[in-house]
Amino acid sequence: MRYDDSPPPPESGSSANPDRHWFTRRSTLVVGIAALAPACLAGWVLTQALSGAGPDENRPRSAPQPASHSTVSPGQRDAKPGSTPSGGPSTEAGAPAAAPAPAPAKGPLTGRTVVVDPGHNTGNFKHTDEIDQQVDIGTNRKECDTTGTTTNSGYMEAEFTMDVSKRLRTALEAQGAKVVLTHETGARAWGPCITERARIGNDANADAVVSVHADGVSAGNRGFHVILPAKVKSGAADTAKIVEPSRDLGERIAGNFARTTGSAPANYLGGGTGLVVRDDLGGLNLSTRPKVFIECGNMRDAKDAAQLTSPEWRQKAAQGIADGIVGFLGG
Repeated sequence: MRYDDSPPPPESGSSANPDRHWFTRRSTLVVGIAALAPACLAGWVLTQALSGAGPDENRPRSAPQPASHSTVSPGQRDAKPGSTPSGGPSTEAGAPAAAPAPAPAKGPLTGRTVVVDPGHNTGNFKHTDEIDQQVDIGTNRKECDTTGTTTNSGYMEAEFTMDVSKRLRTALEAQGAKVVLTHETGARAWGPCITERARIGNDANADAVVSVHADGVSAGNRGFHVILPAKVKSGAADTAKIVEPSRDLGERIAGNFARTTGSAPANYLGGGTGLVVRDDLGGLNLSTRPKVFIECGNMRDAKDAAQLTSPEWRQKAAQGIADGIVGFLGG
């Protein structure tokens, strides 16, 4: 079949008019095409309706097309299955949706405040003049702070106390507590003074305060001990209201610390109880909140030092202290 408009050559041996034959054949072709057009059009319409193609308003509701990230709101994009998308404005194309703020942990210590006091500061060694200034602790005057001790290899007590304190904070926050550290790594060059450390706990209206330390006595002296406040009333110091709750706090920490770390109570003081009462520590004398110190071990003893320098053991130490605080606060 030819599809151009030129007339075909005359048929061989035919006497008919060539133009008439060409016209007749062309008319027949036009009529045939005209007859087929409506059927083709009907078939196309039926195909589009069944496949869901065509304008949106004609698409079946049961087969919506997926929206792109550039046309949906953050709530729609990030919604989990079964959730209701938020109705906020859509973001610009390609812009990441803002991550939701993590919800505070809920637990047995929800609504409780604990102040954790990492003993000393790694910068104290470089600021001896500042930390040597005298402050009033109620019963007498003594230096603002001290350098703390080290292991024989140079691992600083201040490094140890900050590490355990941060681990302790994490453990307590997981139980729902609000935790305040008296200072953070690198936040200040030295200190704070013992008077300020006590004031931070008081101002926070803390339900419990724990000051984390490690001892520095001669080798062969091993184990931990918890220091409790004595009953003191002198000058700015008045511990009458905190003596009993502080003892309860200290006993719970001592029991949990021994069980979790496997460390024994100190063999050089406390009569094997792991508890010692003192009236010469400003951090205890000036506290109005239940408070204890814990000396987690002796940094000058090689066996204790091996524990204190172990991250795994420090995690156990933090957990043992946390368990004692939870028990004290009724969690």
